[in-house]
Amino acid sequence: MMRRLLSQLPVALCFFAFGGLFVTGSARAQTDAAASLYGSFSGTTAANGTVQSPSNAAGVLLELRHISNPLVGYELNYSFNRANQNYNDFEEIKTAAHEVGADWFVSFPVLMLKPFILAGGGIIFFHPDSGQPDSKSDAKPVFVYGAGVDWTVIPHIGLRFQYRGNLYHAPDVSHAFSSTNAFTHTAEPMIGAYLRF
Repeated sequence: MMRRLLSQLPVALCFFAFGGLFVTGSARAQTDAAASLYGSFSGTTAANGTVQSPSNAAGVLLELRHISNPLVGYELNYSFNRANQNYNDFEEIKTAAHEVGADWFVSFPVLMLKPFILAGGGIIFFHPDSGQPDSKSDAKPVFVYGAGVDWTVIPHIGLRFQYRGNLYHAPDVSHAFSSTNAFTHTAEPMIGAYLRF
C-alpha cells in the first residue's frame, strides 16, 4: 500500500505544480478594451506605368487585449480610416479602409508604465465610395508591427501611446489604371485610452 502511494507521489506533485502555475497565471490575467485616434501616413508606389499615391488621413482603432501571464498576451483589433487613392495625379478614388487583425504582444510593468511590443496580421478591406464608376473594392493581407506604452492614470483606467506600422500590397481599386502590385507601408502614430477589467 505504502509502495503504491509513493509511486503515485511524482504524478501528484506534477499535478499540484501545474495547478499552481495555472492559478498563479489566472490571478495575473488582465483584459482591457481601448480606443485610439491615429494619423495614417502611407508611401507612394510606382510600377506597371502607374504611380499610386494614398492620401494621409485620421483614423480610429478599437482593441480588445488580454494578458494571460505577466509578459505575453494577445489582442483583437479593428481600425477605420479614409484611404483615398490618387493615380498618376489624374484620378482620385475616394476610399475607406477597414482593417481587422490579431496581434501577439510582450509587455512588462515599470512603476506606473507598461511598455510593450507587438506583431501580428490581418486583412485590410478597401471600399470606394459609391458613385465612382471606375472603382472596385479590394482586400489585402497585412503584416502589423509596433511598440508603445500604457500609462496607468487611476486603477483600471489609463492612456495608451503607440506606433503601428502596416506592410501590405498597394490596393487595386481602379478599373482605369493598372495595379502597381507593390509593397507599401503605412505609419500610424496614435494616442488612446483603455479600461482594464
